[in-house]
Amino acid sequence: MDILLGLVKLIALLAAAAMLGHWFLAEVKKTKATGGAWYRPYISPPGIMIICAIVAIPIIAWLMDK
Repeated sequence: MDILLGLVKLIALLAAAAMLGHWFLAEVKKTKATGGAWYRPYISPPGIMIICAIVAIPIIAWLMDK
């Protein structure tokens, strides 16, 4: 039962990451089509979420290690 629960959590995490990545890619394509600045997708909601995750994961791992 624990293996099944772990598998469901993993699938949910991968699905969320795929949806966030697709949303960010759509922002990148929209910015390129309109000729916007290169940094515009990074200040959109999916870009901010990705940046926060990149920064937060090492901090959380460091805090859990203490």
